[in-house]
Amino acid sequence: MVVKKLCCLQWIILCCLLLAALVCSKNHGNAANDLIEIINKNRTDKKLSRLSNSRGLGCIALQYAEECKGNCTDNNTIHCQPPEDDFTEVFAPNCGVELPTFGTISGYILGCQKKYLDPPEAFSHALIQDRKTLSLLKNRSHTEVGVGITGSHKHKGPYIWCVLFSNSQTNTTFVLEDLGKGIEQKSGCYSGSSIPCSRGHKNTDLFSNIWILFLYIFPLLNFHLRFL
Repeated sequence: MVVKKLCCLQWIILCCLLLAALVCSKNHGNAANDLIEIINKNRTDKKLSRLSNSRGLGCIALQYAEECKGNCTDNNTIHCQPPEDDFTEVFAPNCGVELPTFGTISGYILGCQKKYLDPPEAFSHALIQDRKTLSLLKNRSHTEVGVGITGSHKHKGPYIWCVLFSNSQTNTTFVLEDLGKGIEQKSGCYSGSSIPCSRGHKNTDLFSNIWILFLYIFPLLNFHLRFL
């Protein structure tokens, strides 16, 4: 009987570990990469070439978005254009982009919302809102794209999405230092990286997972331990 109860306890612990792994893996994707896929899907649907996902350009897009914090109006519009010198004197160094590899930025799309939007909603409601942005998306001269997303922690905006396009030669421009690692960013996320869109989300999810353990799993374990 004791052996059976021990086996039962082992199964419960295994299930707990699987549940924790499942919860920890949830919502840890990079929404900037998802937006790149949506952009490329819209281009290929129109028989246009896919754009290369540039990590360096994505990090610069994040810097652009960070610079524009505080410019999102109550009706979710944003007007922000940092000085051109900021790209090479501020944004690129903050990312660790090797300056000799800084290419040409051929266009940008900027959008904001007071609340967080999943990538498909962000694409249709925050970024592609008129013919001008749609035309920019379909520009045949683009070769690379980078996306940056920034905001406060989830459900507390505003959130800013920035898409930067380049018509430079792919794989040789916007190269990050340290074998492509670049400088670690403290907030937000950018395309070309596997880092989730908010380090704060990780911490929040971790506390949520611990709370779930206390609420559901530990009482169940204690119940079985009492009968061993």
